[in-house]
Amino acid sequence: MVYLTRRERFSAAHRLFKPEWNDEQNFAFYGACSNPNWHGHNYILYVTVKGNVNPETGFAVNIKDLSTIIKEKVIIKLDHKNLNIEVDFLKNEIISTENVAMKIWEQLIDPIKALGVELYKIKIDETENNSVEYFG
Repeated sequence: MVYLTRRERFSAAHRLFKPEWNDEQNFAFYGACSNPNWHGHNYILYVTVKGNVNPETGFAVNIKDLSTIIKEKVIIKLDHKNLNIEVDFLKNEIISTENVAMKIWEQLIDPIKALGVELYKIKIDETENNSVEYFG
């Protein structure tokens, strides 16, 4: 069993807030991240898959195929977008990095399985100090 990780990047804006709270309540809980005029990050996404190496190819998965799936299912939808209002698979979510990681997992699990490997982990670096890992 090998674990292979593909790194991708995207830049996006978002706002942390609960719609049922007023701006004062949101600011008290989420701080500056609940700015009604949004804020942004340069995210780094790591997608880790696991599988056995095919002795015929020497690969567990063709990294080009994996990269294509990640770009088509996730990066194109997220990059240079407002995550709160422009991303179909994030509708009605609090746009925390935790929720984004879980929703990315949902977008990738089946297409990656079709490549003959298993999705093992989603990791997102939101800042150089904050990251989230999700194992499904």
